[in-house]
Amino acid sequence: MTASKPDEALSESTSTSSNQTLDSVAPTHDSAKQFFAVYIKGMAMGAADIVPGVSGGTIALIAGIYQRLINALGSIGPNLWSVFRRQGSIKGFMEVWRQVDATFLLFLLLGIGTSIVTLAGIIKGLLDNQPLLIWSFFFGLVVATVLLLLTEIKRWNAARAGLFITGLVVAVVISSLPLLAGSPSLPYLFFAGAIAICAMILPGVSGSFILLLLGAYDTVLEAVHTFDLTTIITLMAGMLTGLLLFTRILKWLLSRYYQATLALLTGFIAGSLVKVWPWKVDALGSLNAEAITNVAPWAYPTGAHWLTTLSLMLLGAVLVSLLSWWGHRTNHSKLIDE
Repeated sequence: MTASKPDEALSESTSTSSNQTLDSVAPTHDSAKQFFAVYIKGMAMGAADIVPGVSGGTIALIAGIYQRLINALGSIGPNLWSVFRRQGSIKGFMEVWRQVDATFLLFLLLGIGTSIVTLAGIIKGLLDNQPLLIWSFFFGLVVATVLLLLTEIKRWNAARAGLFITGLVVAVVISSLPLLAGSPSLPYLFFAGAIAICAMILPGVSGSFILLLLGAYDTVLEAVHTFDLTTIITLMAGMLTGLLLFTRILKWLLSRYYQATLALLTGFIAGSLVKVWPWKVDALGSLNAEAITNVAPWAYPTGAHWLTTLSLMLLGAVLVSLLSWWGHRTNHSKLIDE
């Protein structure tokens, strides 16, 4: 992902449309209304992250807060200690808080946490008992996301098309890997958390699906239900470690090669359609909670259910379009206020 001319990286990062760059610099004067919007977007991210195959990063990208999220996370590092010492005491703490855009992160995490605590059981129940319905909804959501993001990529060329295809192929391969089984140990959960959070940040690569691949998904859901603090803290420690290492790389790519990186991320999202395909059966062609093999709609044991599935796909597409419109609108409002 290198520039063919010395100034291409600069031109790419500075010539993007306004709705691509509005969130690249963290606002310093967000209103209570704007932070409430961040909280709601966090809830949408959390709901998506619960579903194996749907990424919270996809929601962040379409909602217009992705770059701000990456910038905030990428600002966390050892240098913050020197910032704190230079200012000292309360002033140092407030400078560190401002530098990492901590209020934004706090409201976003509160929204994500709210969804995980309140919706995990509901979504798991739907996945177990009504998989066709929930997969149809998310399939429509992901299709609409891909179409919207494709319009954001300016000046298509061979390199960007190649990155899109690369992202698509990688996501398809990940979605097709066999699932691991067994009871994970705490060190393994730490490792799984570090890998899953990297996927969770990447649009199109589901962190919960990575946990499913690694055989840790059911353990994590059970820990959330039962408030198993040992498991939750171990997983969060792994996630924090992976997050701090990975976001610095992603922040650098987005700041220098926004359009190329967006093409790659859109490919990831397009590839995830393999995982969220609604019509699934198990190895014997039956319907149960273990059904992961995609089949044609007319080969589905109980029929395609066209009216229901297409209606839910349309609902998902409409909701993600509204979320995209809201994201652009709130970003535009912030630009005017500043």
